[in-house]
Order: sequence, then structure tokens, then C-alpha cells
Amino acid sequence: MVLLSEGISIRVTLLLCSLAILALLNGSGVVEARIRRYHWEVKYEYRSPDCVKKLVITINGQTPGPTIKAQQNDTIIVELKNSLVTENVAIHWHGIRQIGTPWFDGTEGITQCPILPGTNFTYRFVVDRPGTYLYHAHYGMQRSAGLYGAINVADREPEPFTYDVDRNIILNDWYHKSTYEQSAGLSAIPFQWVQEPESLLIHGKGRFNCSKLTTTTLDSGVCNTTNPDCTPFGLIVVPGKTYRLRVSSLTSLSALSFQIEGHNMTVVEADGHYVEPFVVQNLFIYSGETYSVLVKADQDPTRNYWITSNVVSRQPKTPAGLGVFNYYPNHPRRRPPTIPPAAPVWNNTIPRIAQSQAIKARQGHIHTPPPLPDRVIVFLNTQNNISGEFRWSVNHVTFRLPHTPYLIALKENLTNAFDQTPPPNGYDSKSYDIYDVPDNKTATFSDGIYRLNFNSTVDIILQNANTLTKNNSETHPWHLHGHDFWVLGYGEGKFDMYNDSKKYNLANPIMKNTVPVHPYGWTALRFKADNPGAWAFHCHIESHFYMGMGVVFAEGIDKVGKLPSSIMGCVETRP
Repeated sequence: MVLLSEGISIRVTLLLCSLAILALLNGSGVVEARIRRYHWEVKYEYRSPDCVKKLVITINGQTPGPTIKAQQNDTIIVELKNSLVTENVAIHWHGIRQIGTPWFDGTEGITQCPILPGTNFTYRFVVDRPGTYLYHAHYGMQRSAGLYGAINVADREPEPFTYDVDRNIILNDWYHKSTYEQSAGLSAIPFQWVQEPESLLIHGKGRFNCSKLTTTTLDSGVCNTTNPDCTPFGLIVVPGKTYRLRVSSLTSLSALSFQIEGHNMTVVEADGHYVEPFVVQNLFIYSGETYSVLVKADQDPTRNYWITSNVVSRQPKTPAGLGVFNYYPNHPRRRPPTIPPAAPVWNNTIPRIAQSQAIKARQGHIHTPPPLPDRVIVFLNTQNNISGEFRWSVNHVTFRLPHTPYLIALKENLTNAFDQTPPPNGYDSKSYDIYDVPDNKTATFSDGIYRLNFNSTVDIILQNANTLTKNNSETHPWHLHGHDFWVLGYGEGKFDMYNDSKKYNLANPIMKNTVPVHPYGWTALRFKADNPGAWAFHCHIESHFYMGMGVVFAEGIDKVGKLPSSIMGCVETRP
């Protein structure tokens, strides 16, 4: 027998007690939040995501960039080096509310000055809610160049569904023209549209038909289908296992349908909120949205199956994105024996609206909205032509960013930094024909903002209408920074303030940060202006926001803490 001294015995007893307490805390789900630190270098590199070689923006050599994995209430620190040489950069943490850190939202011109070439910048924020989120460039049109990735935040409480494996799939569209060429055309007189994307990517991989390459080049290998960059995306699955697929979209233009041949998908999460489960074969997804779907590998395991993405809401001129649902132990490059499943009819809005209306908050996870709003703002979605400049607009106003970021101008009371006249709260809904081409009589530019009373309840009515092209109304996915909103309802035609508001779902509406407004339709949202800061609300189509389809909300500016010096340095904020 080994005898311990009294002092050692006491220390051992204390250690055992401490371990027991720690085990109890862990068993009860009380785990200390962690700091998760990332070191990223952003630069241009040649890549061939769809087999066509071009300069893309990478993070540590990757596109999509590294997935951030954390638990609820962890602190994320990203130390970023901008090695783009000639370009500024900013990164937005899409779906992260930035409570207490509005200056790290990553929106150049709104919450920070851009990160200059050759300089470093540190983002630091808390991921306060579990779910599936994104990050992407928020400077110019850099998101289109490949600067994007996923954020997975694990719940500290048991999730209301079970699965065996967790995987991310980011859907995207892909252009061969650089973002410089695209933005120059959009700003030109006469206007030059970006056209439809050349390819659809499934988690960074697609395949362009090299015989259709129209650009002449001295590089014979500019389109090479043997390049490993464009090996079709494959998801290896084990028969009988259930997979949580975190499917998200960061398309520049396209609304998509996503399907896995022969397999049902059960939707269980949307934009970080648990959904009352429902089953789909086609998942309609719009730029900026994230979903979790459960898929069971329960089909014939002797073969592989197609994963597809297809353009909807625009006449498809882009081939389907293709991947492989690869049953182990089949070879990953073994093609499915069938042709890819047919795409949904691109201009049939009925199933897309039905999916939007099917998304409800899960029982046991319902956060009911305030019963009435303090303020209602109606946003007419259409286009302007201002002295030959072709632009998107909200209530006939085309948004443009000021030189000094709003958050800095508001906090420092720089009243000459932007127009102090607020934009309109609505449009002439009684006389305006949403099915007709706008007459542009009141079309204008503005960098004015909407000031919201702190803690007030705000309703937003997104009203879609005809563009400057006859018989044309486009789908717009709207994304709100700094908040989640309740989705109260969708409808067709012109919103009726008196009758349609009576049909709102106030019992179990889903909360989201991105939502579509369908062609010639309306979408009603409600949110609490309870997060001090300046926040963008904009169409998530890259070219549409570049062309002015957005607004800015300011709330509780007096409650914003001291601004960090790292976000300063441009125009009126220079030391």
C-alpha cells in the first residue's frame, strides 16, 4: 500500500472534486466559450473552377475559402492580410448579427473603410446563435471572383433532429469575365449587361464545354477538362446513413433549384433557425440563403446518383451544375447510369411560392413577433434610367454609397458626409401600375438613410413590379444585416395594406436574414430595431446591389461603443 502525505492527499481530493464538477458541468451542456483564431491571406491566383483558367480571389489558396467551425457564443478572430496588390477588400459575415460589434460587419462604405492593399486587418466577433452562415467579399463585386466560404455554428443544446454526417455545399454561378469588366459595363453609357453566367458551380466545381469558348487566347490550355480544379463535386455516402447537408447559395445572379436524383430532402433549418420539417425533391434557393436538409442514403447502393443545380426565374442559358452522390464503395468518378433529372420549369412561380410559404418555425423553437408594428415602410422594386445611366431602384431612388462610411459619419456626427434627407417611406400605390414599365419621372440618386427608433418594431413590405423591359419582373433576394426578421407572408400582385396585413402569419413565422420577393408579388417582413449600428438591407444579386438596389437603416447610434481606429482612414475619417 502506498501512503500519501496529508498535504498531497488534500490536493488529490481537491483535484478529484474539480474534475467531478467539470464533468457535471459538461454533462449539463455548460461549456465555456472558446476563442477561435484564423490567419487568412487574400490574393489573386489562377484557378479553373469550371475548367476555364482565370484569376480568382483565394483565401490561403482556396476557393471556396476555409470553413469556419465554432460553437454558439464562441469568439471568432480573423487576422486578414490583403495581398490583392491593387484592390481594397472587406469581408461580410453573412447572418452573424454583430451584437456589440457593428464595426466588424464587413460592409465597406457602411460599417468600415476598406482594407487597403498590403495591409492587415483583424475582425473579432461573437457567433451568438447556432446555425449555417456564410462569409463573402463586400467590396465592389469581388464576391463574384471567388471570395466566399461557410460558417458552421454548433448548438450547445441538443438539436431537434439527428444525423450521422455533416457536410457543406455552397452553390454558385460563375462568369469568365473579370469583376472589373462586369462593373465597367454596368457603369457604362450605353449600358452593358453582364449577361448570364457561363457555368454553375457546386461547392466550387463546375464544367464548361470547351468547344463553346468564344474568347481567343494564345494559351492553348485555357480550357482544360482534365484540370483537377474542375473534377465534378462528389459527396461520398455510406448506405443507410443520414446526412445533414448545409446547402447555401452565393450566386451573383441566379436563383437555383437543387436536387439529388432519386432522394428526398427534409428541410430542417433555414438561415440559422429550425424549421418545421417538410420534404422536397427540388430545393429552391436564392442568393444569400442557407438551408439544412436531411438526406438518407437509402437507394440502390450499387450505383451513383446525380446532384444537380439549375437556373430558375430567368430563362436558362447556363448549363446545369452537376455533381455525384457517390455511394461507397463505388468509384467517385463512376458516372450515374441515367441522364441528370429534368429541371423545374424556369418561369413557373407556383412551386417556388409554395416552398416559401411552407417554411414555418419548428414547434418548440417559435419566437413570436410583436403583434403590431410601430412603423411600416414599403419598398417598390423596379428600375431607373437617369440621364442614360441604367440602375435598379427602391421607391424610384437609386442607392449610392458615400465616401465616408455611415457608421463613422453617424457616430462622429459628420452631417455633411451624406444626404440628411431620408428616402421615401413608400410609393403612390393607388395610382402606380406594377405591371407597366415605370415612367421614371421621379427617378433619382441618393445616399440618404432610414433612421429607426431604437427598439421599435418595423414592418417592411417588398413590392415587386415591372422593370424597364416590358412584361418583365425579376426575383430579388433581400438580405438584412445585423438582424433576423420574421417572414409574415407572401402574395401575388399589389400589396393591400388593409386586407393582406390581416392574413399575416403571427403564430409560427420563420425568422430569416434573406428572403425572396417573387415576380409581380410582395413579401412582408417584421423586425425589431434593437441592434445599435448602421445596417445594409439590399438585393443580394451582385449586379443589382452594385446598380443601387439597397438601403441603409440606422438605429441606436448613441448606444454604439467607441469605434476602433482600424475601421477609419478614408476621406473625412483620416487622422
